[in-house]
Amino acid sequence: MTQPLRIAVLSAWHVHAEEYGQAVIDHPEAELVALWDDDRARGEALADRLRVEFFADLDALLAREDLDGVTVTTATADHDEIIGRALAAGKHVFTEKLLSPTVAGCDALTAQAREAGLILTVSLPRLAHGYTLALREVLDSGALGQLTYSRVRLAHDGSTADWLPARFYDPVAALGGAFSDLAAHPVYLTQLILGTELSAPRATYTDLTGRGVEDNAAVAVSTPDGAIGVIETGFVSPASPFSIEVHGTAGSLVHGIGGEGMRIDTGEGWRELPIPADAPAPVAQWIEAIRSGRPTTENLERARALTALVVAANEDARPA
Repeated sequence: MTQPLRIAVLSAWHVHAEEYGQAVIDHPEAELVALWDDDRARGEALADRLRVEFFADLDALLAREDLDGVTVTTATADHDEIIGRALAAGKHVFTEKLLSPTVAGCDALTAQAREAGLILTVSLPRLAHGYTLALREVLDSGALGQLTYSRVRLAHDGSTADWLPARFYDPVAALGGAFSDLAAHPVYLTQLILGTELSAPRATYTDLTGRGVEDNAAVAVSTPDGAIGVIETGFVSPASPFSIEVHGTAGSLVHGIGGEGMRIDTGEGWRELPIPADAPAPVAQWIEAIRSGRPTTENLERARALTALVVAANEDARPA
């Protein structure tokens, strides 16, 4: 292991590739040294912005003994191959969600990392945000009673304002549209709220902009004891605030509705909840895990559950 850790970006395919590369650059215990992409023009452009060397040969990059880890921001459909090759080369891996197109793929990659003693981490950033930390405290306290309903919405105007790259509408490379991408965040937050033992999802997908994949989606799930969870996302909403609702037999909690704060009512009227500072961001968590040698077990369990629900929702939405 080098000091600082030497990290490379694998592909500029995903819109967050530059963000993760910059996070490595900004971390005091890491150094960004290279970028690979199977699209030379795309890769060289990002390598120039990040001021690192571009590699056209992935095997040559992974063979470098002075390379400790990689951030994987390829097409989602390529995760099994690219993450598998990086792990086989002895590199720690940080990846954009989804970890794999399938649950079996998640299990295989997790087992490969564990057997090799490598740290595999999936970007689930909203679990580290202050509002989620506050939400977890409320859930752990039982202040809402038995949960009955949750709703989490995250949407933007990537399709209607036409700022998402065309490759995000490739049903093979991207595994679908908005639900396979942006919905990951409300999915893992819903699973944090209601648990991962959820009914088979019932999905409603529409394609408002005619790109061939869903750009507007709502998915409903339920728990064994009857609570309902609604997950909403889309690429066609220009002014749709990220929002969370959680209702129970003893109270309700809302965030992002009528303001950015979090409020709770447990029978004595609405009151504002303090929001703590964010926990370390996912890239920082990955680097710390590499240094400490502690596997990111909860992260990988949540990544697996996320994949399972997204795959099931996509299957439910598929025409018979």
